[in-house]
Amino acid sequence: MNNNLKGFAYGIATSVTFGLIPLFTLPLMEKGMRFDSILFYRFLFAAIALSGMLLAKKESFRTEMRNLPILILLGAFYTGSAMFLFWGYNFMAAGIATTLHFTYPIFVTLFMLFVFKEKTSWITLLAIGLAICGVARLSIDGGEMRLNGLGVIIVLLSAVAYALYIVTVNKSRVHDMPGRKLTFYVFIVSTSLFFIKAQAGTGIQPIPDLPSFINLVLLAFLPTVVSNITLVQAVHHIGSTLTSVLGATEPVTAVCVGVLVFGEPFTPHLALGILLIIVAVTLIILSKYIQKNLHEAKRLFKARHILRTK
Repeated sequence: MNNNLKGFAYGIATSVTFGLIPLFTLPLMEKGMRFDSILFYRFLFAAIALSGMLLAKKESFRTEMRNLPILILLGAFYTGSAMFLFWGYNFMAAGIATTLHFTYPIFVTLFMLFVFKEKTSWITLLAIGLAICGVARLSIDGGEMRLNGLGVIIVLLSAVAYALYIVTVNKSRVHDMPGRKLTFYVFIVSTSLFFIKAQAGTGIQPIPDLPSFINLVLLAFLPTVVSNITLVQAVHHIGSTLTSVLGATEPVTAVCVGVLVFGEPFTPHLALGILLIIVAVTLIILSKYIQKNLHEAKRLFKARHILRTK
């Protein structure tokens, strides 16, 4: 499998596993657990799992001291993204917040364009537009879109923070750091920050029961450890912009969980949203092939036109 195909596979795996968050989070919320406690346990268990992986693979925990500021910055970006998104839920419906959060591919594209002068093809821009329309269809199912100004700013900050996380992984000096080690340090920072935040409020709640513990472990492993390791690998292989667009499959997974596990209705809005996202992801995967064929067709057309005028 070449690097591009590996990157697309990692990017889709990132989104699919990340989209499983509702499957493990909703039962915890039903037991009365608050977001700060859920997120603290999520990152704590994820850091423990990654430390076990590093030990099993006999990988070193060592990193150069000059990497620490960047790793702390990455942890702050990741923590900020989660914190602002959950804060935004207090101001608007979760579906609308999800749609606004998914504007992060736009911010990734803008950062790469204006800061790093990376050119973006019209196919990528079209895919971003289709993906955002698809997420909107999944998230806003026929309801009125009443937005709170402060809530919009808060959720857009979550999108900006996630975009900065992806871009920093791609463009900083830790780009070539092994994915498990990089993710371990990011989770250590996130665990510490959520612990401080929880202690500033009502403190960390105890885990209610065994099923809740199992849900927290699964939340820490699948949509946290696996999704972040594959995210780092995807960014290594195909870059920030394409990885961010492939994130459109996150809400598709969440919708499938809702329909298949929680018995939510499957409506025409959902079908249209999924279709738009599938088209967007297909465009990204085939973008080089499409551009190559369009370039060849344009060259042949010019050649024929020249022959006809002679």
